[in-house]
Amino acid sequence: MKSINHLSNHNQILIRGTGALACLFAARFAAKGITVNMLGTWEEGIEALSKRGVTIIDIKGNQSNYPVFASNYPKDFPETNTALVLVKSYQTSFAANQLKDCLSEDGIALTLQNGLGNREKLVQILGEERVAIGVTSIGATLLKPGYVKEGGKGIIVIPQIAKLQNIKNLFDKARFEVKHDENTNSIIWKKLIINSAINPITAILKVKNGDLLNLETVKDLLIASIQEGNKVSNSLGIDLNYADLIESLMTTLELTANNHSSMLQDLDRGTQTEIDAICGEIVKIGEQYNIPTPINQTLWHLIKAEESKIHNK
Repeated sequence: MKSINHLSNHNQILIRGTGALACLFAARFAAKGITVNMLGTWEEGIEALSKRGVTIIDIKGNQSNYPVFASNYPKDFPETNTALVLVKSYQTSFAANQLKDCLSEDGIALTLQNGLGNREKLVQILGEERVAIGVTSIGATLLKPGYVKEGGKGIIVIPQIAKLQNIKNLFDKARFEVKHDENTNSIIWKKLIINSAINPITAILKVKNGDLLNLETVKDLLIASIQEGNKVSNSLGIDLNYADLIESLMTTLELTANNHSSMLQDLDRGTQTEIDAICGEIVKIGEQYNIPTPINQTLWHLIKAEESKIHNK
């Protein structure tokens, strides 16, 4: 499927990624007449999207299909001015090098990725002026290449800067809930700490997010993980309220009760997880500031062991 080049750049977007969130955003954008270009490396994903477009099952169970243009060649997207980065954290540097070949000099790449360090990797290659960072709590499950199921309700938080106005307009057009907050560090750490609890535990137990609410012994583990992350964030001068973190944890579990976490989906597909950029980062920063993080360290090692089992098959 070919991109519609005659449309204004203001009504199209390049999504770097072809996984669950990338397909969800692609479908929501395309449903509102926005031209969606997708740049990826996953051959099965590119092939499915090129042949059949992106298929979405919304939260009401309705299924819809929309055309997109998908390619693994950056030069298919010259002078892109608006890009959305939705790849795994360990793919960020490679994605940045691809975007360097297609992002215009005055373009902007917005990352909504999980984990720490993504913005820094993008800035190193694209430059400070062409990178912005936000956070999203939107969830999705990839059922097969190019075929995604929408998760629970979520929001997008981005800084209010002029270069993000076009992507903000596209989010609004696609009816995403968008909020502005200049303190993105606090938001990123809040999401990181909550992910450090939910993602590895659901992946190890192989359960949906909401199942954690019904396992009393697991609640203690979740809370202990949150406590560690909160102490580490405070050591960096990021003052997060512990009670607010616990409330957000419980709210997230309720709103995404039927979701399979991205880490569980990764292990189920036999692919690498983002554990290094989540629990791994909390452990490393904790070591720098002499803050013990035994729960995060254990979860980190257990997920790495699960990855090793996959690689040794």
